[in-house]
Amino acid sequence: MHSLVEPNAWVAIKLPSENLRVLQLIPNTTISLGKYGSFPSNLIIHRPYHITYELEDKKDNETFNRLRIVPASELYSDILSSSSFLNPDSASPGPEGDDDAVADAIPTGVEYALVDADSGAVVAKTDRAELDAEARQSLTMEQIEELKKDVTDAGRDIITKLMLSHTAIGQKTEYSLAKYKLLKTKKYIRRFCVLPLDVSMLDYWLLEEKDPSKILDLREEMIGLLGCWANVHFGGEAQCMNAEEQEAAVNGANSVTKLEDSTGRWLVVDDTGGLLVAAMAERMGVLYPPEKGEDGINPPQKRRRDSESQAEPAEAEANSRSQAQQAEQTQPPMGSENTSGQEQILAKRVKYPTGDPRHKDDMAVPYSNCNTMTLIHHNSQPNLSFLRYYDFDNTNPTQSLEHPLARHLMTLSWLQLLDPQADSTYANEPANIDADELKTWKANRRGNYHRKRRRWARIRHVVDSTRGGGFSGLVVASTMDPTSIMRHAVPLLAGGAPIAIYSQTPEPLTALLDCYSVARRAAWISDPPEEAIGKTAEELEQWAGTDEFPLNPSLVLGAAMQTSRVRKWQVLPGRTHPLMTSKGGAEGYIFTAWRVKPAEGRVEARGKGRTKKGKSGR
Repeated sequence: MHSLVEPNAWVAIKLPSENLRVLQLIPNTTISLGKYGSFPSNLIIHRPYHITYELEDKKDNETFNRLRIVPASELYSDILSSSSFLNPDSASPGPEGDDDAVADAIPTGVEYALVDADSGAVVAKTDRAELDAEARQSLTMEQIEELKKDVTDAGRDIITKLMLSHTAIGQKTEYSLAKYKLLKTKKYIRRFCVLPLDVSMLDYWLLEEKDPSKILDLREEMIGLLGCWANVHFGGEAQCMNAEEQEAAVNGANSVTKLEDSTGRWLVVDDTGGLLVAAMAERMGVLYPPEKGEDGINPPQKRRRDSESQAEPAEAEANSRSQAQQAEQTQPPMGSENTSGQEQILAKRVKYPTGDPRHKDDMAVPYSNCNTMTLIHHNSQPNLSFLRYYDFDNTNPTQSLEHPLARHLMTLSWLQLLDPQADSTYANEPANIDADELKTWKANRRGNYHRKRRRWARIRHVVDSTRGGGFSGLVVASTMDPTSIMRHAVPLLAGGAPIAIYSQTPEPLTALLDCYSVARRAAWISDPPEEAIGKTAEELEQWAGTDEFPLNPSLVLGAAMQTSRVRKWQVLPGRTHPLMTSKGGAEGYIFTAWRVKPAEGRVEARGKGRTKKGKSGR
C-alpha cells in the first residue's frame, strides 16, 4: 500500500456520520461530499493518508472550498472532553489541565457557557433566567434549515446555536450532554478523513453501503479466519529457470514447472467477486502495484533499464546490427501497397520487457512458479470485478505486466480441470507456422496468430500445473456444494495442506463435517465398501463416492466448524458497553481441516509397552 495519495487511486473518504464514500481521485476534478460541501481533488493528491481535513468557508473571490488540516490536539480535545458545554461547578479539565483559565473565562452570574477547550474563550453564554424566558422560543425546523443554508465556521456555529436553544439543557447529565453534542457534531461538522482502500476498508464499504449478498456477507473477521486457517502467507521469491528449462520454453516444449520444487501455491474457489482473492493477495504481498519513485518509474522498470544501460558496447552493437538486417529483410519493396504509416505501425510486433520470458517465444508463459493463486470458476470468465479497485483487470490481457497479480494469479474453469479435452481452447493447438511464411502475412493476421499461440500456451500451463496437484492449501467461499468441491479439490493438495471453507449457513458444512467424522473414518478402515477393495491409494483419492461414503474419510483429519463475530462498542463517559443491535445478514461459518496421506496396509504397533502402576502414599 502506498503511503501517499496518488493520482487515479481509489480511496475511502470517511465522513462525520461514519459513512464511507469510495471514489477514484482523478486530477483536476471536483469531489462532492453532499451536504458537507465540495472541494478540488488536487488538494488531497500527493498528501499522506489518515489526515483529517475541514472544509473552510468559501472566500469572496473563489468558487471552491479550501481545506484545513485539523491538528491532533484539536481532535483529541473533542474526544477526551466529556462536553464543551460546561458548568463552572463541575467543569472537566481540558487537555492541558487549564481548569483555572476556563473558570476565569466564564463571567460572573452566568450559569451556562459554551467554552473553547483549547483557548478557554467563551464562545456563547446564557443564564437560567434567559433560558426560562426563551424556552418557548426554541429553534423551529424552518429556522434550522435557514441556519444550514448559511452555515459558517465549518458547522460549529450551528452546533452552538442548537445547544443554546435547547430548552432542557440544564437537566441533562454529563453523559446525556456528551451524547447530544456528539450526535449534532456528526450531523453538521464539515470534516472528513482520507483512508487507503485496503481489503478491510473495501469489505466494510461493501457490507454497509452496498449489497452484502455480492460478497456472501463475508465480514472482516471471517476473512481473517480464512487466511489464518489456510496459512496464506508470502511463499518466497520466484526461482529463475535454469538453462534446460529456458531452452525447453523457447523450443515450445512443456514449460510446466516442477511441482515438487514450487512452494506457496494455493487453490481458490471464489464467488465473492474477487474479494477473497484480494484478501489472499494482500497477505501474500502481491495485491498492490509497486510504488513509483520520484522519476515516475517503478522499481522493476528501473532495474531493467539500469541492466540494459550497463550492457557491453559490443553486445549492443551486435544487437543493433542484427535488428538492422532484420528490418531490411522485412521491409516491403518501394511502391508496394503496405507502405502506409498505419500498416507500418500494425506490422510492429509487440516487444515484451527483457525480464519477461514471453519476449523469447509464444510458448513461454509469464506466470511465477511459487507464491501463486489458482482460481477455479464455473463461468466462461471469472468474476473478479472488485480487483479493479487495485488497478487489475483480468479481462484485459494487454494490461501492464508490472502488476504482481498478472504473474501470480491463474484462472481455469471446472470444465478445464475435470475434462480438459472437452475444452476447445485447450484441445485445439494452433498450427505452428514457419517464420518465412509468417513474413508474407499481413500485420493483423500475424498479430492474431501470435495472440492465439500465447493464449493456448497460458491455458495449457495453467491446466497442466493444476491437474499436477501439490498445492499448499485450499480456500473456498462459494455457494456451490462443498462436498462436490472437496471431491475434486482434495486430491490436488499436498500432504499436510490446510483447508478453509466459508459458508453463509451451517447446514452445508455440517453435512461435510459428517463425511469426515471419526465414526465414518473408523467404519471405512474396519469395513471398507466393496467398491474400494483392491484399489490403490491413487485410485482411492479419486473416489467417486457412494450413499454411505460420499467422500473418502481417510484423506482429511481434524475436521471442525466455527464462527466468530466482532461486536461494536459504544464508548462514552460512564456508558461503555457493546451495542446490542447490529447490521443483519448471514452469520457465516468456516470449515477447517488438514489434508493427509493415508498409510498403505495395516498399521501395527511394535515394541515393549509400559503399564502404569499406581503408587500408594502419593
